[in-house]
Amino acid sequence: MELENKTVLILGLGISGVSTVKALNKLGADIIISDLKKKEELEEFLEDISPYPVKLFLGTNDIPLNNVDLIVKSPGIPFDIPIIEKAKKLDIEVINDLELAYRIIPKNKFIAITGTNGKTTTTTLTGEIFKKAGYSCHITGNIGVGILWEAVNSKEEDIFIVEASSFQLESTEKFKPKVSTILNITPDHINWHKSYKNYIDCKKKIFKSQDDTDFTVLNYDDEILRKSKDSINSNIIWFSVNNKLDDGVYIDGEDIVIKDGEEAIKVLPWKEVKMPGKHNLENVLSSIAISWSMGIDIEVIEDVLKNFEGLEHRIEYVTSIKGIKFYNDSKGTNPVSSIEAIKALEDSIILIAGGKDKESDFDEFVEVFKGRLKYLILLGETSKKIKETAIKHGFNNIYIVGSIKEAVNKSFQLGNSGDKILLSPACASWDMYKSFEERGKDFKKAVYSLKED
Repeated sequence: MELENKTVLILGLGISGVSTVKALNKLGADIIISDLKKKEELEEFLEDISPYPVKLFLGTNDIPLNNVDLIVKSPGIPFDIPIIEKAKKLDIEVINDLELAYRIIPKNKFIAITGTNGKTTTTTLTGEIFKKAGYSCHITGNIGVGILWEAVNSKEEDIFIVEASSFQLESTEKFKPKVSTILNITPDHINWHKSYKNYIDCKKKIFKSQDDTDFTVLNYDDEILRKSKDSINSNIIWFSVNNKLDDGVYIDGEDIVIKDGEEAIKVLPWKEVKMPGKHNLENVLSSIAISWSMGIDIEVIEDVLKNFEGLEHRIEYVTSIKGIKFYNDSKGTNPVSSIEAIKALEDSIILIAGGKDKESDFDEFVEVFKGRLKYLILLGETSKKIKETAIKHGFNNIYIVGSIKEAVNKSFQLGNSGDKILLSPACASWDMYKSFEERGKDFKKAVYSLKED
């Protein structure tokens, strides 16, 4: 894609915006930046782009578009805002950094991974396997690293392993990964996408442009994905925790197995995977399927799986105090993710939950409490909503608190040796924190402070 001397408007200056500025400058584009935030709110990012010639419109999106050739928007900016509506009327294309990266380096191999839950773990694990196999790869996308700067500095043999959110996929048109992966689909971000159908449709855009030279890795245990097979033009590789497959990656007794035609290939015993929980087995199986589709040796895959311990904020073991174990699952930002965390720890759990209301339903979440939870500690916007749902289902050991520190202290008072205190909010963090990472770090800080008391 030729961008030299083209005028490109960047909507939103964050991590992806900074990467986009650097890339577009290298490609010779004239750059305009618009962000509704004011200068004092963007100081960190403005410092990062200070060496580059850009025209800034801060605190407003009401800017002239007469000479703009292309708009690159942050994934977090919706399509129904006035400036994008204005751009459509002027036939100015609006895309995001993922789409632009593909157009700049279409000959590179992209491995794109999406799903409601498990994206970051799967993307990171897959990246570790590919690096172990000797590939030069970039682990990027929604995982927190801007993709465009890496794209313009890459070599054709480099592989891009991309965590792709529904927000990113929504504004893709030509994006054609060599391997696309959907781990699962459950209701999430409905307040953003307006309906569950829209959310599902955004996820499915990951394989929209693929053909029979490409691969799509799908979770056979997900009914929505099974029903999608007729709309896929690439080669499907299924994975399943619950079913033996005629072809694909699955659990057979104690072993993880790849069935390739008539041949069944043992990868390793599933109990040798260090990450706890069925949902992490799904992440592992999908990474195996991706790696297998790209011809990576079983020995390499096995070696990485035996040593990969998971990521921060994802059922992360923090410490043990007086026989009580603490786990940080701040990445549990929706009910389905937190359900899996509760199941992974099995029983004797004191759960800390609650946060930003994303219009989720908590009935299934509460149903898993029986036989597993001793107490429920709630905070944030959804505390009353979750409490009412829990009482409706007959769970009454509930406390509402005002902060993570108070939640940790209360949990510790209630706990006994052998109990597990789990932060898995089932909600976003934005009512109290800037991110789930900040929430998780605050939880760990509060836990470690118990040792000092």
